[in-house]
Amino acid sequence: MNHNEQTSSAVVPVILSGGSGTRLWPMSRQLYPKQFIPLVGSESLFQATIERVAGLKDVQPVRVVCNNEHRFMAAEQLREMGMGDGQIILEPVGRNTAPAIAVAAFEVADTLGEGILLVLPADHLIRRVDVFHQAVAHGAVAARAGHLVTFGVVPNRPETGYGYIRRGQGLDLAGEDLAVYRVEAFAEKPDLERARAYLESGDYLWNSGMFMFQAARYLEELERHAPQIYEVAGEAYSNRSKDLDFIRLDPEAFAASPSDSIDYAVMEKTASAAVIPLDAGWSDVGSWHSLWESEDQDEDGNVVVGDVIWEQNRGCYLHSNYRLLGAIGLQDMVVVETADAVLVAPQGRSQDVRMVVDRLKAERRDEAVLHRRVYRPWGSYEVVDVADRFLVNRITVKPGHSLSLQMHHHRAEHWVVVKGTAKVTRDGETFMLTENESTFIPVGARHRLENPGKIPLEMIEVQSGSYLGDDDIVRFEDRYGR
Repeated sequence: MNHNEQTSSAVVPVILSGGSGTRLWPMSRQLYPKQFIPLVGSESLFQATIERVAGLKDVQPVRVVCNNEHRFMAAEQLREMGMGDGQIILEPVGRNTAPAIAVAAFEVADTLGEGILLVLPADHLIRRVDVFHQAVAHGAVAARAGHLVTFGVVPNRPETGYGYIRRGQGLDLAGEDLAVYRVEAFAEKPDLERARAYLESGDYLWNSGMFMFQAARYLEELERHAPQIYEVAGEAYSNRSKDLDFIRLDPEAFAASPSDSIDYAVMEKTASAAVIPLDAGWSDVGSWHSLWESEDQDEDGNVVVGDVIWEQNRGCYLHSNYRLLGAIGLQDMVVVETADAVLVAPQGRSQDVRMVVDRLKAERRDEAVLHRRVYRPWGSYEVVDVADRFLVNRITVKPGHSLSLQMHHHRAEHWVVVKGTAKVTRDGETFMLTENESTFIPVGARHRLENPGKIPLEMIEVQSGSYLGDDDIVRFEDRYGR
């Protein structure tokens, strides 16, 4: 088998990571969404998705499609897993799944010539990975035969929150006995009565949002059924630029694309749609209720995470991140505590958490966007205390990383090193600070903080002045292109 034949048969994972997960507030925020949070176990959902595809045979490095604001989190979590060879494609604006998959298909066609795309959302949970791998193996056979495959989750309850797929006759794929069926129809989210009828019929599957097809076949069907998306996605990729390890699409071209899902743009129109039933412990982790359903529950139906003391509770999801959480006599409730917010809601209203987020956005409150701990490409900072004219941060800088060379018009800063070694530049002077040493950065001074050591640098920063907003930063040099 020559190289081109090997490439054309290889599976290329495409991870879609553009969501914000507002229904999992207060843990999921606009700049730190649910796919990058360790909601189940020690890994994030994004990392669990990467690990899931890493176990496949004949698999190429992953392609990640995400927005600009999340690029460093995606890159860092890939690096932590030893997947630094993955490509990260940055969407300048969100345009739904059809254009996002199109640019990934153009990238694969450009760099590999061909490949079988395995398109996966970054924020799903799959308990039985071996079953998932078997379904992907079947999907690869169908994709090589020219089909556009979707994976339909075998329903275990009448669910009104998902779209459905009606499966038709089984496909004969070169005589192989595979569980692959024609798609008879797609159905919108039903009411409860119709959902019960779907479940009883046995012919309907939940629409999972996972797909598999040859890059060229997807582009061919996209050009036929959604030519404008095909054209602008191709132009956005052709006029791309390279920024560090990221592929930046042409912003004007991509913004001109219609915003449409792959379901509406292609899958509901193509004559080549196929579906594979998947019964692998799947969840889209779309709400606190669905996360409660996915976790192991105690004898009273409770899921408890973190420092929680509880008595006489039933059917609750209780999650503490920073402080002791006490809960007594609750039934079918969700309680989630973070450093700056607490959510309390009935299980049956967990889909309505977005109403709180909408209010926060309308009032322009930071709690909709940021956590107390904010992640940056060089590390993170956490707000410890804030009041009129002063703010205290705990700063962590990763080994070998540095903040930008910058200055402030309205604030001064005091730095105290708690752990590690700091290299400080201040108005052209460079010096080192070690544990328990400190320095002062006056208003208007050009300064930079670096970690030249082998362990994380931890320090306390006290800002003081008439204005302490992040927009009072003038950058002169920045290795991260901000």
